[in-house]
Amino acid sequence: MFDYHVHSKFSADCETPMERSIEKAIKIGLKEICFTDHIDYDYPDTSITFDFDLTKYDRMITQLQKNYAGRLQIKKGLEIGIQPHLLERYAKLIDKDTFDFVICSMHTTNKLDLHSGSFFKNKTIDEAYAAYYDELLFCVKHFKQYHILGHIDLVKRYTRSEVGERNNFHDVLREIFKIIIPEGKGIELNTSGFRYGLTGGMPSEDILRLYKETGGEIITLGSDSHIEETIAFQFKESLDLLQRIGFRYLTTFEKGEPTLHPIETIMCK
Repeated sequence: MFDYHVHSKFSADCETPMERSIEKAIKIGLKEICFTDHIDYDYPDTSITFDFDLTKYDRMITQLQKNYAGRLQIKKGLEIGIQPHLLERYAKLIDKDTFDFVICSMHTTNKLDLHSGSFFKNKTIDEAYAAYYDELLFCVKHFKQYHILGHIDLVKRYTRSEVGERNNFHDVLREIFKIIIPEGKGIELNTSGFRYGLTGGMPSEDILRLYKETGGEIITLGSDSHIEETIAFQFKESLDLLQRIGFRYLTTFEKGEPTLHPIETIMCK
């Protein structure tokens, strides 16, 4: 089992030392985790700065890889908060460093953050969804330095609307998938949705099925943990879902190169 979305105290919204998450992962029998701490340039809430020292990050992960060799594989990842005006800046950031894995997430739309609700003011639910997915589509057309799209229906977490649940914007999502799949990129199943009161992970089952029907195969499983107690949260249920839909593999990465692991084999361990 692999948890490919884990935060540590390098993320501005997390206080958990890496060692605590590593020890938890070992205790519950994980084979591998990937730290994916936040860099969100120009985040609209100026009270928080989503940036950190990448040199210290690299040094810490390298040391922990040595300390826990033979007990847990630890990968160096990054979660970037994409915005259209930041594409070149993120490209330069990623090109000058080496990461095993990069999650491309969208936490803001129209330069407004989703978390505080400011993005949703003076919009219908459908207008908000349309703006969110149109901006994401623009980004995947013009930005390539990543491996998977994170929690691709994150907008649902902040609306929980029946209208939003009925209209999942499959047309634009299909267009997004038709861009990323031939490029060898994928999506994640982010299990934090369970913790935030949604009926499942992100994306929801209908979007996972759409991704599979469009030809998608590369998928990672991540808890989006900010505390060690939620490492690998709801993973068994999520693997069951992926199998029912028809996914055969989970993906891990090393220096950007994917490895596919049969879900059937994982479930038997």
